Formats: sequence, structure tokens, C-alpha cells
Amino acid sequence: MYLTAIMDLYSRYIVGWQLSNSLEKETQTELLNATISRYGKSEIINSDQGAQYTCEHWVSTLSDLKIRISMDGKGRATDNAHIERWFRTIKQKYIYLNPEKNGLDLYQGVARFVQHYNCRKHQGIGRRKPMNLYLNAA
Repeated sequence: MYLTAIMDLYSRYIVGWQLSNSLEKETQTELLNATISRYGKSEIINSDQGAQYTCEHWVSTLSDLKIRISMDGKGRATDNAHIERWFRTIKQKYIYLNPEKNGLDLYQGVARFVQHYNCRKHQGIGRRKPMNLYLNAA
């Protein structure tokens, strides 16, 4: 299964996520469009250089939406540090500890984890809750 997430960098709020059993080019754009519909359009999107983020479909979608692309350079792991840390946390605190039997159980578990993450106090943002910080900044 492939987990894609979109994080607001300022608040560390997970504004959107998606679980898929394939890495089709439309997977990330479906998540992007759903997140834009719910929260509005971002000025800039940062990602790694995975094939799903360097393909023409993703690049042209962002270009059509007038969203600037920021992509980590080779060996620049710190550019994506906040979302990479989130992926590490969800793996260590949930996924590895709760091997699910099927995709639905995994989806429901990830949903609970994201809700908990967004509502808990976060050390990196002054012990504030990502949800509160995001909603107050919007």
C-alpha cells in the first residue's frame, strides 16, 4: 500500500492523505484536488523526486493550477524533513506496531492516527496543536 500525505508546513497539520494499492499517476492529483476543494489552493508544493512527482501529469497539473513546484535536490533530505519525520512517526508509532489484515483496517487505522496527530500538542511548534494553529492561521 502507498500512503501519500499533504502537510501544511507552518502548522504541521496533515491537510490531506490517501492510501492506495498502486502508484498510478492520478493518485497524487486526486488527493491534491480533494485537498484544494476542502482547504483552498497552496502557493507552492514541495516534494521529493519520486517518479510520481516528476511525471508530466503531476507537473502539468500543478502548472495548470498555477502552483509553484519545489522539489528536493539529490541528497537534500532536510528539505522535506517535516513530512519525512511524520512518515517515520506513523510507521514507528502505528504501522509497525499494528500490522493490519486488509486495506480497510489499515485505512481506518491511518485515519485515527492522522486525527490524533493533528489534535495533539506538537513539540516542534511550541507545544501547540497542529489543527488549532492551522485553523487559526487560515
